[in-house]
Amino acid sequence: MNQLRIIGGEWKRRIIRFESIDGLRPTPDRVRETLFNWLMWDVAGRRVLDLCAGSGALGLEALSRGAAECTLIEPHKKQALQLSKSLSELKAEGAQVINLTAQAAVNRIDGLYDLMFLDPPYSLNLWADLASIYDAKLSDHALIYVEADRALDSLGLPTHWTLTKETKAGSVRAGLFKKT
Repeated sequence: MNQLRIIGGEWKRRIIRFESIDGLRPTPDRVRETLFNWLMWDVAGRRVLDLCAGSGALGLEALSRGAAECTLIEPHKKQALQLSKSLSELKAEGAQVINLTAQAAVNRIDGLYDLMFLDPPYSLNLWADLASIYDAKLSDHALIYVEADRALDSLGLPTHWTLTKETKAGSVRAGLFKKT
């Protein structure tokens, strides 16, 4: 079992555990810290969608920092159960785990989201497909965090998503987009 530490908010320094699954790589601490500095005033009270949850680091950070709701989508059954356990241990309200692929989960969610984390397993190359599928589930002016192992402008994201911030740490490229 692997673990990581929540870096800010109500659950700062709390340890969360996650399964050892091929391709599951949590967002590095330095990148998470940068992301949540960017989002400092844009998380509290928002509806958040952690599309390819994996370890749950991004969704749990958002909840720790006051997100009203968070839907975490995770296809791996053991990891989905671990996410549910972590949410229970943290007494996280307004959170749900959906144990389906991101493609299948789109029909199981209602309403619009204000913030989405799009960080699929790099080898699956799902950025463009998931962006297209979930764009209609985003509110006007929603923020979208995208993480990849390649240039963000090569991912085929919607043209009405405007890049507002970006960073690079090692091979990780990350950007914050705004739906316009």
